[in-house]
Amino acid sequence: MSFKVAGLHIAVIVASLVFSVAAQARTINLVGFGDSLMAGYQLAPGEGFPEKLQAALKADGKDVSVANAGVSGDTTTGGLARIDWSVPDGTDGVILELGANDALRGIPPEESEKNLDQMITRLKERGIAVLLVGMMAPPNMGGDYAERFNPIYRKLAEKHGVALYPFFLDGVVLDAGLKLEDGMHPNAKGVDVMVEKMKPAITQFLGTFPSVKN
Repeated sequence: MSFKVAGLHIAVIVASLVFSVAAQARTINLVGFGDSLMAGYQLAPGEGFPEKLQAALKADGKDVSVANAGVSGDTTTGGLARIDWSVPDGTDGVILELGANDALRGIPPEESEKNLDQMITRLKERGIAVLLVGMMAPPNMGGDYAERFNPIYRKLAEKHGVALYPFFLDGVVLDAGLKLEDGMHPNAKGVDVMVEKMKPAITQFLGTFPSVKN
């Protein structure tokens, strides 16, 4: 083999290694898509769930960006109407959190389920992975409503084969010290608890992207 040919082979190998390293170093782009719980209602800049989640992941050495696409007051109907343009091209995964306002307004759970189903379908059609985040109906809506509403998230996760985090406010909902004065939304400390509790599920979700090392 001539030096020229050998040099060409070496150059190709080096280029392949450089490309491989670059691919592994690619930032994973997530979008937190939801309502006021995702948007960071009444919290200071940087204190919302997406921002604190991104900081926690980066502290763990993960090159992940988490955009905040939360809209206060949003329902699953509103989410369905904006899902296409609120989640930009180049998004790798969506943390889908909606339904709390549907329950507060007494919207039929079947309608919420249909809207979430369509959102997941649209995201999957675009090749975007989904981590579905569950909510629970407030007690004042009654047992019948809760029996119809609470199971929709697991049903949808099983139907579409997507990851599920059962309850977004886990660890916060029963602790007044972790909520704002309205008794509904998390304060900054509450968001910290939510991030810490959800981080294992997020880490597992990121493990589905080959360029992220757990």
